[in-house]
Amino acid sequence: MILITGGSRSGKSAYAQRIAESVSGARTYIATCPVVDKEMEERIRKHREARDPSWRTIEEVTNLADALASARGSEVILVDCLTLWINNLMYEAQKKNKRLGEDAIGALSKNVVGICKELPGSVVLVTNEVGMGIVPADPVSRMFRDLAGRCNQIMAEQADTVIFMVSGLPIYIKGEKNL
Repeated sequence: MILITGGSRSGKSAYAQRIAESVSGARTYIATCPVVDKEMEERIRKHREARDPSWRTIEEVTNLADALASARGSEVILVDCLTLWINNLMYEAQKKNKRLGEDAIGALSKNVVGICKELPGSVVLVTNEVGMGIVPADPVSRMFRDLAGRCNQIMAEQADTVIFMVSGLPIYIKGEKNL
């Protein structure tokens, strides 16, 4: 399990893809980003085009554990990204007039970790570090920050390697440094 974190546009996705493409064999890309507008559709198209056509792509916005389990035959699975997954879970909870709290995201995150540990290949997880800025002004943004922070802590604790991206450069925080 490899966790790659960093700020927006820090080079996380590109670095994660380079790591994944260094592994021979079947590759699966799990995309958590829904198409919400034309601009996002264009971003997704560019991401797809940047990947070798041999990649299998699974688009799953909320049920990450099942998406991971369905990719069991892959030598490497790239999940991009956990913070969009959390955003999607918050949105689905809101539509049902429910609140997604830290205990719930902790349980979901631990479930994802459990699946990752059972898989025979490598899993590369991309996430945003959202806790280094100012405290958000509104309750929903603060909750998002808190949920992302809880998920990131659980993933980082269980990951074999943790990489923090800054301006396109990797800083190895934990684990193997020659990926």
